[in-house]
Amino acid sequence: MKNIKILVFILLASADLMAQNVQGTVRDKSSAGLPGVMVHWKGETAGTVFSDEKGQFSIAKKTDNQFLVFKMLGYSPDTVLVSGDGPLTIILKEETSDLNEVVVKTRASSIDALSPLHTEIINAKTLAKAACCNLSESFETNASVSVNYADAVTGSKQIQLLGLSGLYVQSNIENIPSIRGLASTFGLNFVPGTWIQSIDLVKGTGSVVNGFESMIGAMNVELQKPDNSEKLYLNIYANHLGRGEVNLNLSRKLTPKWSVGLLTHGSALKTNIDNNGDGFLDLPKYDQVNILNRWKYSGERFMAQFGVKMLRDTRMGGQKGFESRGSTPGLYGFTNKTNRVEFFSKTAKLFPEKPYRGLGLILNGTWHDSESYFGFKPYLATQKSFYSNLIYQDIFGTTMHTYKTGLSFQADNYDEKYGAILLKRNELIPGAFFEYTYNYLDKTVLVAGIRSDYHSIFGNQISPRIHFKQEVGKNDTWRVSFGKGFRVPNPLAEYFGNLVSSRQVVFVDPIAPEVSWSLGTSWIKNMGKYTISGELYHTRFEKQQIADMEHPGYIYFYGLDGKSRTTSALIELNYGPSNNWEFKAAYRFIDSKQTLGKPNGENVLVEKMFLNRDRVLLNAAYALPYDKWKFDLTLQWNGKRRIPNASPTYDHMSYQNMPYETAPAFANLNGQITRTFVNWDIYLGGENLTNFKQKNPIFDPGNPFGGNFDAGMAWGPVVGITVYSGVRYKIR
Repeated sequence: MKNIKILVFILLASADLMAQNVQGTVRDKSSAGLPGVMVHWKGETAGTVFSDEKGQFSIAKKTDNQFLVFKMLGYSPDTVLVSGDGPLTIILKEETSDLNEVVVKTRASSIDALSPLHTEIINAKTLAKAACCNLSESFETNASVSVNYADAVTGSKQIQLLGLSGLYVQSNIENIPSIRGLASTFGLNFVPGTWIQSIDLVKGTGSVVNGFESMIGAMNVELQKPDNSEKLYLNIYANHLGRGEVNLNLSRKLTPKWSVGLLTHGSALKTNIDNNGDGFLDLPKYDQVNILNRWKYSGERFMAQFGVKMLRDTRMGGQKGFESRGSTPGLYGFTNKTNRVEFFSKTAKLFPEKPYRGLGLILNGTWHDSESYFGFKPYLATQKSFYSNLIYQDIFGTTMHTYKTGLSFQADNYDEKYGAILLKRNELIPGAFFEYTYNYLDKTVLVAGIRSDYHSIFGNQISPRIHFKQEVGKNDTWRVSFGKGFRVPNPLAEYFGNLVSSRQVVFVDPIAPEVSWSLGTSWIKNMGKYTISGELYHTRFEKQQIADMEHPGYIYFYGLDGKSRTTSALIELNYGPSNNWEFKAAYRFIDSKQTLGKPNGENVLVEKMFLNRDRVLLNAAYALPYDKWKFDLTLQWNGKRRIPNASPTYDHMSYQNMPYETAPAFANLNGQITRTFVNWDIYLGGENLTNFKQKNPIFDPGNPFGGNFDAGMAWGPVVGITVYSGVRYKIR
């Protein structure tokens, strides 16, 4: 009898805790769940939540407020009187032409209030602040991510996060590992900006559910879905340098449950641009065709998405006048042809009577072929990959205790040839994971997970990770994360830009996994119109591949033999004095050092190259009522950074007191003006309005076949001011 009383007490207590949250599902008129719907209590913005990918939400109950507001772009907002404890079902109606005066104001970017992971959501409003022609150009107003050209010839770009290369950021597209392997060279250029619905940027190690390669962060790009995007979206872009783009997105609902979408992209640059007069093209001539076709089925108990992506990209750079290796053999040329085909499917078994339960399966197959020439030296590479992830989620007793568990499998086959260097690997990596979440009223959230992945070449790898979030009062949120990650590097693809040189590539050690531990914390304080955030992250490498370019004429690859550590700090202020104004000010500090010297038998801890210690970002945005006119201005100040001594007379004898050069600080100003009509947007903008250009980005350009030629020393803009314009047309 005593045990029965205890059991009844526990059940009643659990029910009471559950009653402190209002739960439900937001759907469209076809009963499909709507993700990303803003949910908050009327007259209050603190505690705002967003519906998940199934349209489900959970918000802390209010004793003094019974009206719940639901908002989503493209749908009419709704206000509901909450009564009773049962789960809610909300049906949002699509906006019609009669509702053109209804404007839903959202912040351009925000921190996911519910997630214990420090997750910044970059939405469509942020992406529209700049031309955003592809993923690499989606971070112009972001204080955390910086984007740089990898060299002065190929046009490849790399991101940096928390003071480390984007190679250590697990870059997914709709939770499928995508920008990795051979795609790390131009992968950011292969995701058109008009395809992007939102970007989730996680700092610190990511969830174990999504894989093992998240070492300092994770980026997940959500693309436009056929069931909730415009029927037609057309974007035409051109700049004064001769670059032109056409993007056409089409979507159609075939039945209440079936929808189909087609995303297309075509772009080209065919002009010879040599603004610095060094005889080399500042930007490669290129053309790209990119197509994505996807189908989606949304049922009450089953959901499925599947489709295919195809890409063809060709690039040609080098000396002015170069046409081909055969017709102009006396000129140095760079050429690249990339073909990529990708198949994917995502299926989920739903349990409407138990919305906390779910079973999902992700499948992906990729073929990536790249043919490049640096002068007369070929780099021929092919990657064949297969990925699967089976995920089951459920609860322990109540929704306060949830878990996700499952199995994953990653297969990669690499076949690379660079001159006389042959690199072949066949990797099979089965894995298993478990992640437990404790959630008390969305105020205290603890996520603890662990992965075990068996690498067919390098053996078993265990990756524990933990994330914690605590709301302190009504306006403060504290987060902590700690975890381990690992990855297998692909040095030739990842340092592609450094191959545009006469440097000899030397592998001192064979390729081996990189292993890191990351610890970080952040604090966010909301003060009405002000939001202040601060963060501190520290990463240490247990194992790391070193790319040593300290020796003129050589690039050495070897394993870390000593310490490698990076500390990143960021403070950011966001201020919205009115619905029309937004201001952002941020300062980032980086301290990054690694041990070099193995080619000389030394171990010396030195400052990392090409990384500026200080960075300041200022952004101001203004919009007239109903967003008829929008103005955006962003100033970035980049501090000094260490660059290697590339002098041909320099004889590298020791790492202890080796001389090096320092690149100067510089500022970069970007701006855009947009005029909005009912179905049209017209925009005009400029990049690098300060017209800063790196002097002499190529070393010894007059003798590209000689022993001192090097185009991989780029640390700043190579092209000056760029003026662009474009038009967007939408049919909802």
